[in-house]
Amino acid sequence: MGGSVGLKGTDGKADEARERGAVPRAAERAAITLRILSTVPDLFFVTCSGEMGEDALRRCGISSYRVAYACPGISTAGDTKKAVSAFLVENVDLILFCGGDGTARNVFEVAQRTVPVLGIPAGVKMYSAVFALDPAAAAALVSQPYSLQDAEVMDVNEEAYRAGALETSLYGVARIPARAHMTQSAKQVFEEPDEERAKAEIARFLEEVMIPDSLYIIGAGTTTVAIARRLGVQKTLLGVDAICNGHLVASDADEKTLLALAETYPETRIIVSPIGAQGFILGRGNQQISAPVVRKAGLRNLIVVATPHKLRETPLLYVDSGDPALDREFGDSIQVISGYRIAQRKKIFQSL
Repeated sequence: MGGSVGLKGTDGKADEARERGAVPRAAERAAITLRILSTVPDLFFVTCSGEMGEDALRRCGISSYRVAYACPGISTAGDTKKAVSAFLVENVDLILFCGGDGTARNVFEVAQRTVPVLGIPAGVKMYSAVFALDPAAAAALVSQPYSLQDAEVMDVNEEAYRAGALETSLYGVARIPARAHMTQSAKQVFEEPDEERAKAEIARFLEEVMIPDSLYIIGAGTTTVAIARRLGVQKTLLGVDAICNGHLVASDADEKTLLALAETYPETRIIVSPIGAQGFILGRGNQQISAPVVRKAGLRNLIVVATPHKLRETPLLYVDSGDPALDREFGDSIQVISGYRIAQRKKIFQSL
């Protein structure tokens, strides 16, 4: 819920996220999965009451379910754990949940490796490998026979994350449904001796081609930090910033700010770098750059940058903007700037 308003997660910040205008994403993301699953015969759901599951099932026309846990009100991490305990008593075949790394951690804390789990991605960070690529991919995994594979459950220290430091921890290895290109990898950070030189070359090229008076929305990551550094701008490592004519216009901006800026400037361009190993261009860690922001700038004005090493270790790129129609508009490949006047065309995987 906190991604679009720049909170980088909602651990202990849910009320602040709502005050900033954040809207919970889990229900709409779960609904995409459930609408597809509503056409699959012989599926029976064990769920929680109200917003923890039952409401979504009803809205999607699913009546084959039983409530195993009654949520007393606004759900908490404690309710998630109690619900998983109830599911284990019911001897379910799979625990399908919707959220981010915090939810995955809560689910795994109780389920461990007793029952397979699968996440419908709806969080900010999602560094864990237990998530489907997107809600449609989650439905495809559940609706067909599958084998199982191990997947890391990771979480990020959100206080450090908000301060610009990336501190990840491994909490365990869960079992998830296995099918090629349907689940994401755990995030990796690539740092080799040539990495800094490669980032500097990318930055040198982009400085050369930047258009005067255009707004540049710059996503998170060390490669984009190198671009800002080349321009003499202090950028937030894990936030989204806006630059024009070599000057910082907005730091750690939220979706609302980016949309307002895009309305003000005649030309807007977006620079993003895919998450290492996962390969996500949009939808992981940069939800401030939402589908409306991309549409306002224009898809042709989206610039993707990555070092050659990161591209070698990232076989495919993915898009999960929250707008399936926009995701499809990306097509099957995109140009990625990987050096000074050097670019590679990289395949984008479309789950459905």
